[in-house]
Amino acid sequence: MRKSREEAARTRERIIAAAGQEFRRNGIAATGLAGLMSAAGLTHGGFYKHFTSKDELVAEACGKSINGVLDDLVERVAQEPPERRLAAFLASYLSVAHRDTPENGCGLAALGSELGRAGDATRAATTRAFERMADIIVRYLPDPQAPDARARARTIMAALVGTVAMARAIDDPALSDRLLEDARKSLADMAAAAHQAGTNEAGANQAGKNG
Repeated sequence: MRKSREEAARTRERIIAAAGQEFRRNGIAATGLAGLMSAAGLTHGGFYKHFTSKDELVAEACGKSINGVLDDLVERVAQEPPERRLAAFLASYLSVAHRDTPENGCGLAALGSELGRAGDATRAATTRAFERMADIIVRYLPDPQAPDARARARTIMAALVGTVAMARAIDDPALSDRLLEDARKSLADMAAAAHQAGTNEAGANQAGKNG
């Protein structure tokens, strides 16, 4: 009995992993149950032994795939010195490799507006993933304790997702590459400028107190 439960759990995880890739590759609506079960090496008839509906699978697969990508990204960025981590995060997310392999990348960028039309559980998982990404970016900012740090992190995250989605959508390879490059520089510059402005304001306030 225990072995049977363990096998069922492993099979369920196989389905979730395959679904995460198929959804990101083809889109949620375009991915049928037969196709994703085949991608998992299973037959269509076994689906309902593990999930009550496609919506249940979508919520689990999207949440796990986004968090899995985040875990890998954080691990890579952690190899950099603290002052380089924001740039490393931006470079990885806005890379040509990420653009060209949506099935292995961030589900927020791959699925975009489909997530907004998904069920409540999927939208809740999307919100949690977005906020987790914002938490990570806050830690990489040069001034993570600033009052507006979280607002800036969310803005950066939204820009990252939108940039990758647009870079995949346009049919001009050179323009797509340039879009990624420009976004990397602009977002890094924005973070640095905000930090400098905060430093200048703090200095001015201190000077006023001393005066």
